[in-house]
Amino acid sequence: MKVLALDAGTTGVTALVLDAQRRVLGRAAREFAQHYPRPGWVEHDAAEIAAVAREVVGAALGGAGVRPGDVAALGITNQRETTVLWDRATGEPVHRALVWQDRRTAARCDELRPDWQERVRDRTGRGLDPYFCATKLEWLLENVDGARARAERGELAFGTVDAWLAWSLTGVHATDPTNASRTLLWDLHRGDWDPDLLSLFDVPESVLPDVVPSSGAVGEVREGPLAGVPVAGLVGDQQAALFGQRCLEAGQAKNTYGTGCFLLQHTGDEAVRSEHGLLTTRAASLGGRGGGAARFALEGSVFVGGAAIQWLRDGLKIINDAPRVNDEAAKSDDSGGVVVVPSFTGLGAPHWDPHARGAVLGLTRGTTRRHVARATLESIAFQSADVLGAMEADSGLRLPELRVDGGATRSDILMQFQADLLERPVVRPAEVESTGIGAGLLAGLAVDAWSLDDLREVPPGATVFEPQTGRGMVEKKAAWARAVDAVRAFGA
Repeated sequence: MKVLALDAGTTGVTALVLDAQRRVLGRAAREFAQHYPRPGWVEHDAAEIAAVAREVVGAALGGAGVRPGDVAALGITNQRETTVLWDRATGEPVHRALVWQDRRTAARCDELRPDWQERVRDRTGRGLDPYFCATKLEWLLENVDGARARAERGELAFGTVDAWLAWSLTGVHATDPTNASRTLLWDLHRGDWDPDLLSLFDVPESVLPDVVPSSGAVGEVREGPLAGVPVAGLVGDQQAALFGQRCLEAGQAKNTYGTGCFLLQHTGDEAVRSEHGLLTTRAASLGGRGGGAARFALEGSVFVGGAAIQWLRDGLKIINDAPRVNDEAAKSDDSGGVVVVPSFTGLGAPHWDPHARGAVLGLTRGTTRRHVARATLESIAFQSADVLGAMEADSGLRLPELRVDGGATRSDILMQFQADLLERPVVRPAEVESTGIGAGLLAGLAVDAWSLDDLREVPPGATVFEPQTGRGMVEKKAAWARAVDAVRAFGA
C-alpha cells in the first residue's frame, strides 16, 4: 500500500510517495512562476500550480517505480492564505491567485482595525492583516470585472490552494479547519463560517467551501492515471509539518524553514489567546463531523525566511543557486558587523508591521558578499528566535528543544547559529520534508494504512545541534534589535 502526498508550496510543488512503513520511496519537485505586478503585490497562476502538480505526481511515481493503481490515497498540503477565485462551470481562475505575502490590502486593514480588531481576534484567533484571505477575497470581488455579481449568482468558488487542487482533481469544493482558520471568515471556536465577518468583508456565502476533517475522504480523482484514488487529506502546510514532526500533543513544537518560517506549538484542545503577537490557529483534525474535533496551536510567522536566500540568488546575484549560500557564508567566521533584515513584505510575528521594509545595515568598505550571505542566514535565525520568545511568554513553557524541518535546515551554519542563539538544542530529522510527509500521514490514517499509535514513534537518524557559548550573542542580539527598530521607523 502506497500513499501519495502533494505539497503545494509558495515557490513550487513537491510530490512524495510513502510506503507502508512511512518511508519516502520517491519524490519530484518543480518550481512555478512568481509574479510581482507592483511593489508589495505577489501573485501566482493557479492554473499553473495545478499543471505542475500533475507533472510532479507522474514524475514521483515513475521515480519510485510505483504504479498509479498501487496508490491507496492522496494527501494535499498547501501554502495557506493564498487566495484563489475561480469559475465553477469552467474551472478557470478569474484572476491570478493573491499570495499570502501580498500586501495590497494593508490600507484596508488599517481602515478596519480601530473598530474591528478585537472582535475579529476574538472569533478568528488573529488580528486584521493583509496576510489573511478575507481582504484579498474582498479585493478580488471588487476589482475583477463582474466578479461580485457572478459570486452572488453562485457562479464563483473561493478557496486556498488545497481547495483549488481538491476541486481540480475531484470536483469537490472543500477545505479543512487548518485552512479555514486562516481566512478571517471562520469562527475558530464554533467551527463555522461567521455571518458577521462575511458581512464585514461583503463575501457571499455561496463562494465558500465545505469544511471537512484534515484526515478523511474528500472525493475521488476524476480522471487521469490516479482516477478513483481518494483524496483523503487536506491540511495547511504548517499544521502538516507539525503532524509530520510527530508533535501530536500539547506542548510539542516545531519550526519550518521554508519560503517563510513558521513556528507552531500544539496546545491540545485549548485555544490559547496570545498577548505577544502570535496567532491562535487550528491544528490538524482526525475525523468527525463539521471538520472534526477541535485541536489548536499557537503560531508565529516569519514572512521571509528561505526567500531571503532566493533574493541573494535572483536579486543580488551573490550566489548562483540557493544551496551555495552555505558555501559562501562558510568563507567568513562571522557577518563582519552586517545585519540583514529581510522584511521585504513587512514584518510578521511578533511585530506585525506591514509597512516595514528590508535593509542591509552595518556596511563598511571591507564588507564582502560572504558577509552579506552569512548575515542573511543569521536573519532567518533571529526572526525565528523573536517568535519563540513570544511563544514561551504566551504558553508559560520553555521548550527543551526545537524540532526543525524545511529546505533551509540543510544549512549547518544556520542550524548551529539557531542553537547558539536559542541556547538549546536544535533537532533536524533525517527527512526534512515534514510538510509533505504530514499530509501523507493524514491521508494514510484515513484509509487505515497505519494507526495513530504507529505515528507516535519519532523516526531515527536525527542530527542534534548543541548550543555553543562564547560566540558574541549578546552583542549580536542587541544589533538585531536596533536593526528591527530601524526598518520599522523607515516604513512608518
